[in-house]
Amino acid sequence: MGVWAIALHGGAGMIAKEKMTADWKKRTEAALNEILDVGIAALRNSLPAVEAVELVVRALEDNTLFNAGKGSVLTNKGTVEMEASIMDGRSKNCGAVSGISTVVHPVSLARLVMDNSPHVYLAFDGAEEFARQQGVETVDTNTFITEENREKLENAKKTNSVELDFSEHAPDDLNSGDNEDTRTNGNGAAHAGYNPGQREIANEKTNDHPDRFAIKKKCALHQVFKAEFETVGCTAVDVWGNCAAATSTGGLVNKMSGRIGDTPIVGAGTYANHLCAVSGTGRGEEFIKHTVAKEVAAIMEYKELPLGKAVYKVIHEKLPENMGGLVAVSTSGEVAMAFNTPSMFRASAQEGGERMIGIW
Repeated sequence: MGVWAIALHGGAGMIAKEKMTADWKKRTEAALNEILDVGIAALRNSLPAVEAVELVVRALEDNTLFNAGKGSVLTNKGTVEMEASIMDGRSKNCGAVSGISTVVHPVSLARLVMDNSPHVYLAFDGAEEFARQQGVETVDTNTFITEENREKLENAKKTNSVELDFSEHAPDDLNSGDNEDTRTNGNGAAHAGYNPGQREIANEKTNDHPDRFAIKKKCALHQVFKAEFETVGCTAVDVWGNCAAATSTGGLVNKMSGRIGDTPIVGAGTYANHLCAVSGTGRGEEFIKHTVAKEVAAIMEYKELPLGKAVYKVIHEKLPENMGGLVAVSTSGEVAMAFNTPSMFRASAQEGGERMIGIW
């Protein structure tokens, strides 16, 4: 029997310490602690890793502090389009869903796609029909459209931005605040925080056509995001050394209806194999371009680096700065958590090792 380990996240973003009230911080840390306990209990009771990550992500989806499930943000049309995926590293079986608007726990629907369908990925009407066939818990889509989320959408539209989640930070405030340094416990678990420094936006040269310049400027506006919470996810290794990962999200505030991010794309936001399990959070387009989750596993396999070094290399050397982070575990029970944004809501625990809760 091996050593179990678990790592979860509630999103990477742009929250500086001075922007977070004491009450908000207390509630968030309490939620992370409580949800971490769900995963610990599952692994201590010898449940498979794939069961543990599903249970943890379901709990994250139930908590409206986070942008997934009941806390999902709205598209530019004021609708909800949730995404989720799950992967069993032992078998490499996986399931994913997108465009979900009525399912209370998208991660469990993704699990059913994996277990009860011949496919890996279902989306929009087809996924909703499959949900009804499987008898999962559903609600009227208006249940997810809260006054708070309407306000976030309106604020995003006022600034003509697509955001991970809305906060009251002005663009100049995005990189304010302190960050914790990387630290490693005696069991080899790396918990990495990163201060990216002042963000610079370079203006690229274009031709003199005024319409092309206007288009370039408009696109630049859509690069601005002021994140609080984003994707949630969990990775775990069980006592048999099997890894699993699950990820769930409401996406971006004011995203185009129909937009699909990295969360349901195996290898981008979620991945698990015989070496490790990875769940990412951040700007989905960049995670897709850099196949972030699979890259960690590939570096471990082909460069024969340990998990902590592979995670650091991907987040701090390959992924553009201020684009997100990830949590990961290895078959040996190592935990790695890294991000290149000012903050990432995260928690981890290992059998006989350190229990950790972090924001910055």
